Amino acid sequence: MKRRTFITLLAVGPVAACGRPAHATIRGLTMGTSYTVELAAPIDDAARTRLAQLIDAELVAINRSMSTYDPGSEVSEFNRREDLGWAPASPGLLEVLASASRISTANQGAFDVTVGPLMKAWGFFNGDGRVPTDTELRDVMRRVGYQHVVLDRSSRTIRFDVAGVEIDLGGIAKGYAVDRVVALLRQDGITAAVVSAGGSTVYGLGHPPDRASWEVRIQDPLNSSNVAFTVGLANRALSMAGRSAKTFERNGVLYSHIMDPRTGRPVQGVVAVAVTSETGTEGDALDDALFVMGMEKSRGYLRRFRGTNAWIWLSDPRRSVRFVQLQ
Repeated sequence: MKRRTFITLLAVGPVAACGRPAHATIRGLTMGTSYTVELAAPIDDAARTRLAQLIDAELVAINRSMSTYDPGSEVSEFNRREDLGWAPASPGLLEVLASASRISTANQGAFDVTVGPLMKAWGFFNGDGRVPTDTELRDVMRRVGYQHVVLDRSSRTIRFDVAGVEIDLGGIAKGYAVDRVVALLRQDGITAAVVSAGGSTVYGLGHPPDRASWEVRIQDPLNSSNVAFTVGLANRALSMAGRSAKTFERNGVLYSHIMDPRTGRPVQGVVAVAVTSETGTEGDALDDALFVMGMEKSRGYLRRFRGTNAWIWLSDPRRSVRFVQLQ
C-alpha cells in the first residue's frame, strides 16, 4: 500500500492526497491562514527556495490588495471611501471583481462580494456572533448587492453606486490565490503538484507519475474520523464551504457565517458543500453559491457548468444529516 501524504485542511475537514510522498513541499502563511504546495517531481534546494520566494511574494501582494482584515489593503481603502466617484484598482482586484460579478449575475446574487456589512451586523467580523434587529437588517440591506460595485475595465477603475457598500472577498480570494500559484508553477515548467490555500480550495495540477489524477480524500464534516468520499483531480480544483467554520447559537438556533445576500440572514438547512471546477476562483465562489441556493436550485444551476460536480450535506429539524451528490 502506498503511503498517504497529508496535504491540507478544507473548511470543514481534512483532505489528503493519496500517492508517493512529495519530492518537495513549500509552506507559508497568507490571508490569516496557511498555504501548501506539494511538488511531484524532484527539485534542487536553490530552485525550491527561488520558487518559494516567488509564491510568497505573489500571495503577499494578493493579501495586501484583497484582505479586509488588513486596514491598509486596497479593499479596505475602497470600503472607507465616502466619494462615489471612480477610483483606480489593481489588475488583480479588477480580475477578481469581474469574475465575482459574472458568477453573481448567473446565480441571481446567491454569491455576492458585498456581504461585508452583513458579516458585521451578525457579529462574524472580529466578533462572537449576534442577532441583529429587523430594523438594523433593513438598513444594512440597502448597502448589499453585487450590482452596487461598478467596474470599468478599460480605465481600470471601480466605484460604488450607493454609500456604505463594503467589499468582502473572503468567498473568492483564496481560490484566486490558488490559481495564481498554479500559474507560477506552470511558468516555472512544473507540471505536477497539489496547491492549497486556506484549506478551502485545492488544485491538482497535472497528475502523479503513476496515476491518472491526484486522489483527494475528504473527511465527513460531522465526524472527522470518517472519510466521506474521494475525488480525483487532474487540472481541476476542489472547493468546500461549511457552516462549522464559524457559527454561534442563540435560543436553540444555530447560525452560520455563510449569508444569503438576498435575505440578509445566515443560510439554514445546509451543513456543507464541496464542488469541483476548472479553476480555484470559480470553485471558491461556487461552493458558497450552492450553499445558499440549496439542493434543488443547485441541481438546475450546475447544468450550466460542464463537468462540474457538487456534494451537499443537508440537515433537517431532527438534526439528522443526509448527503447528496449532484452532477
